[in-house]
Amino acid sequence: MFSFLSLSFFNYLLLLLLCFHLVNSSSTPTKIGNGYRLISLKETPDGGIGGLLQVKERNNIYGPDIPLLQLYVKHETQDRLRVRITDAEKQRWEVPYNLLPREQAPALKQTIGRSRKNLITTVQEYSGAELIFNYIADPFSFSVKRKSNGQTLFNSSSDGSSSFGVMVFKDQYLEISTQLPNDASLYGLGENTQPHGIKLFPGDPYTLYTTDISAINLNADLYGSHPVYMDLRNVKGQAYAHAVLLLNSNGMDVFYRGTSLTYKIIGGVFDFYFFSGPSPLAVVDQYTSLIGRPAAMPYWAFGFHQCRWGYHNLSVVEDVVENYKNAQIPLDVIWNDDDHMDGHKDFTLNPNNYPRPKLLAFLEKIHSIGMKYIVLIDPGIGVNSSYGVYQRGIANDVFIKYQGEPYLAQVWPGAVNFPDFLNPKTVEWWGDEIRRFHELVPVDGLWIDMNEASNFCSGLCKIPKDKQCPSGTGPGWDCCLDCKNITETRWDDPPYKINASGLQVPIGYKTIATSAVHYNGVLEYDAHSIYGFSQAIATHKALQGLEGKRPFILSRSTYVGSGKYAAHWTGDNKGTWEDLKYSISTMINFGIFGVPMVGSDICGFYPAPTEELCNRWIEVGAFYPFSRDHANYYSPRQELYQWESVAKSARNALGMRYKILPYLYTLNYEAHTTGAPIARPLFFSFPDYTECYGLSTQFLLGSSLMISPVLEQGKSQVKALFPPGSWYNMFDMTQSITSEGGQYVTLDAPLHVVNVHLYQNSILPMQQGGLISKEARMTPFTLLVSFPAGATDGKAAGKLFLDDDELQEMKLGSGSATYVDFYATVSEGTVKLWSEVQESKFALDKGWKIVKVTVLGLGGSGAPSSLEVDGKPVTGASNIELSSLEQKYITNLEVGDEKKKIMMVEVHGLEIPVGKNFAVSWKMGVSG
Repeated sequence: MFSFLSLSFFNYLLLLLLCFHLVNSSSTPTKIGNGYRLISLKETPDGGIGGLLQVKERNNIYGPDIPLLQLYVKHETQDRLRVRITDAEKQRWEVPYNLLPREQAPALKQTIGRSRKNLITTVQEYSGAELIFNYIADPFSFSVKRKSNGQTLFNSSSDGSSSFGVMVFKDQYLEISTQLPNDASLYGLGENTQPHGIKLFPGDPYTLYTTDISAINLNADLYGSHPVYMDLRNVKGQAYAHAVLLLNSNGMDVFYRGTSLTYKIIGGVFDFYFFSGPSPLAVVDQYTSLIGRPAAMPYWAFGFHQCRWGYHNLSVVEDVVENYKNAQIPLDVIWNDDDHMDGHKDFTLNPNNYPRPKLLAFLEKIHSIGMKYIVLIDPGIGVNSSYGVYQRGIANDVFIKYQGEPYLAQVWPGAVNFPDFLNPKTVEWWGDEIRRFHELVPVDGLWIDMNEASNFCSGLCKIPKDKQCPSGTGPGWDCCLDCKNITETRWDDPPYKINASGLQVPIGYKTIATSAVHYNGVLEYDAHSIYGFSQAIATHKALQGLEGKRPFILSRSTYVGSGKYAAHWTGDNKGTWEDLKYSISTMINFGIFGVPMVGSDICGFYPAPTEELCNRWIEVGAFYPFSRDHANYYSPRQELYQWESVAKSARNALGMRYKILPYLYTLNYEAHTTGAPIARPLFFSFPDYTECYGLSTQFLLGSSLMISPVLEQGKSQVKALFPPGSWYNMFDMTQSITSEGGQYVTLDAPLHVVNVHLYQNSILPMQQGGLISKEARMTPFTLLVSFPAGATDGKAAGKLFLDDDELQEMKLGSGSATYVDFYATVSEGTVKLWSEVQESKFALDKGWKIVKVTVLGLGGSGAPSSLEVDGKPVTGASNIELSSLEQKYITNLEVGDEKKKIMMVEVHGLEIPVGKNFAVSWKMGVSG
């Protein structure tokens, strides 16, 4: 929904703060601390090492130094190292272990108590299977190295020539840095809109603090906080990737200067996790094994979604569904923003515009054909004595407090209180409200918005006695409560000012006051950035308890681990060509963050896209993992059928999406079991190819399907990078591109064309598509096999996961899932294709059949022959046919001295059960 800060407001403040900000971010750093010395180091009972750090000399910039720190280091797995530093005498705020389960660090007395001997003089390093921890005792610093090649991955030592100082640890200011080689490519540190693309850019600000400002604001802290980065380095032609997570939920600035990276944090602890990789996929696997594997998504979630803030009544929604059907554009899910609510209040229905009997009849109609319905809920609960949700919330004491009373804020209903999802009673109450609402309206998922948390006011507020609030006129986001600033506490006005909202606004600005109190005395100051995360966990638990079905949740605010519970969209973007381009980088980042189900508002949220832009946006958005058109209340209608040209592009692009749904759903299973992103940067598949390290205008689905969209106005061609190997056009499989060392190729891309290419050595399971995923899912299968162009000796592989997507668990062993590995080879003129099925029953019961096989890139000429299926020759009496067609190169590139002739071979008329092992083979013709 619409953000509270406009771009013009930002520009105004930017003029006031620009000079100070530039000095603050780029000048020689002020000496804030004098460092620590390691005074003891001993083994811990759990196999780690622990010690004490003593401050060398105190100073009072940003407050006094904490005199004694506890160090704890452990190789938790063979590829994960933890380094934790905290106050040795007092417990400090950390991300709650019940929200993000992980190993508990040992208590202080276990770490430094009765251990046998001090290791400082005898041990300078602590080695694990893949990583080595080294330290310098005075002034204390540490480094992490890769065991295999000695490469330094992290080094906090300030050697005098560095652009940073020693480690600092104060109550409200923590600072630590690492040296970096200047050729390291860094990714992550979000959520923000990065104008320079997916690689972190030296000098750009990276502030992490969940904030409701529009995603059109560049280099600003947006809705999520993900203090993790991936570091990719190429050493003598070989790639090595690792990642660094600083598990801390407090506000922070991260300064990346190219050769160093500095964290400046306003609370919490240093709790570093290092992941050794060495491949990008291995890094994300290791990362999500700690923070939680991504949520299993239902099959229908990979269909197309339509939403708008401003569907004023049910008849409009009904018309939208009918118009999509009439335009023959696929649609799986229809959404309501807050239009269905009674006075913007959660868990209510407007009796006039969304009368329950008519809504239930509509839902019965769409549910009968497999369509779904999702609505929005905001965390703010309207303060209204006649509102049952509020009454029950007060009775159960579920709201965040300020000076003992529920903290008062303003969002769409007017005055609201915010549920405290750190309180177990709140989680129970929230679950009960969702259950009550589901009995009222059987929705298929929930959209949790405004959960940074967003507040239209700032400070300490009261409900005015002499005016209506809100007035019922105007945009609705103007603060109408009577408010005063809160500045008397060090929590509302901390000594170090992070670059909040990109402009160093107060950290309590337009959100919950940071001196407000959660359950057990936890300050909003500490817990702010996990608010949306805690709400997602509570919502997921509630939906799981409803009907035993797999939950679907879309959350705007996210934190480390949110992907285990929710999908994400990138918030309030703008209908501009720049925002279309930015959407790719943000989407790819969230795959690295462990939130693979992600997408941006197609055609832009506001103010209005051009017809040409909407054409191009659906050609990108059709391949977002989460694909949804969503528009603002004040924007013109932009459903895909509003322009015939856009409808044509949608039928084309979404038509392909619905054909590859089996592939997308299998990627969903991979994400759920290994963390692998669904949408990926090209370097995930080509880590040794440095040309793609900064590429932000193309992306991969899985390991082998490349999208190369038009992102500029007026263009009918696109210059696309093709990494080494052979690529095949998914819309015209006779077209191939082979690039020996990697090559930019200019592709034709008229208005209704998007370039999608399949990489060699792949087997892609496809179906015939349809207008609803339920219908598309029951159509026959085709297997698309790709070999290197002209292959006479090659291999290909693919996989397919099928299950009952209504079940909460997405796993084998339940009797409701089937997994198939596909393999193909070409050798000595013979092509073989076969499958290996695990747990065949589910697929066999569904009756799925493979009716066609298409093989691309085969060498040779003449007609293929000697077709066999399951070892039996196919005779003329069979309906099975074998055909071939010469493929063409669309570039002037040559393979060796001359172009090899390449063939596409198809086998039609098959009736192979997906759930049964099969083998198909034939011989390639030889030129006479």
